[in-house]
Amino acid sequence: MALGKGLNALLQDAEREVRKENEQADSVNKFNDIPLKYIEPNPNQPRVEFDEDLLEELSQSIKVHGLIQPITVRQVGRNKYQIISGERRYRASLLAGIESVPAYVREADDQTTLEMALIENIQREDLNAMEVANSYRRLIDECNLNQEELGNRVGKKRSTVTNYLRLLKLPSELQIALRANLIKMGHARALIVVDDPERQKSLLEDILENDYSVRQVERLVKEILDGPVKEEKSAEPATKNISEKKPDYNTLLWEEKFSKACNRNVKIKLKPNGKGEILLPFTNESELENFLQQLS
Repeated sequence: MALGKGLNALLQDAEREVRKENEQADSVNKFNDIPLKYIEPNPNQPRVEFDEDLLEELSQSIKVHGLIQPITVRQVGRNKYQIISGERRYRASLLAGIESVPAYVREADDQTTLEMALIENIQREDLNAMEVANSYRRLIDECNLNQEELGNRVGKKRSTVTNYLRLLKLPSELQIALRANLIKMGHARALIVVDDPERQKSLLEDILENDYSVRQVERLVKEILDGPVKEEKSAEPATKNISEKKPDYNTLLWEEKFSKACNRNVKIKLKPNGKGEILLPFTNESELENFLQQLS
């Protein structure tokens, strides 16, 4: 009793500590039903653009059937979890107004969390080529991977990884057009071999104005590099789509900058007189409050 506690008290304390550790161990690497208020998005989430219409569709489905595919999280504090993968499902669940979601709790440090989030996003089929390219670059830079290792992690050939990374060398106008699905990756790959950025931009305008196919662009680039070639009867005609307007690169560029700065899909409407609107979507008041704190 010299320490102020009897042997029974000490044994009870030890038993409680062991039980607590076992409970924590049991909660890792298994499915749990976690309240949404205990879950927060990953601040380093590689995906910043979420289609609001698709979110609403998923939200309606969740209201009827519940969240079928659990999200993956890691525990970062008492009653505090951070999303590793599944932020789209998390956002849709908030819209649906449900209180908790099934989640798979994993042990992961910051680098492992980033790697899993990036790879999970890369494996999605709806990513545009620039999102894939930027994710590859982050995996190489932040997870200390070379192109060979990266290819093995994501199940792609090294040449495929290289082709995506080369897109990051294109002028911003071409990257924006590719991100907005105004051109295909085949168009961009054809333009990469043109050294002059101004010539690349001029070719981009021709592609958008005349609705050139990838094959036609490859022929144009070949003429630039090797000189004009003799016309073939089978060559595809250049059909000009008069009804389509040239993209407003200034607007797209501002949307790109604001989306990165705000970590959300920002839309900007510009009028000919220079006035306009900035649209900042949010899923709940908590997210709106966080954005206000970010501004201040």
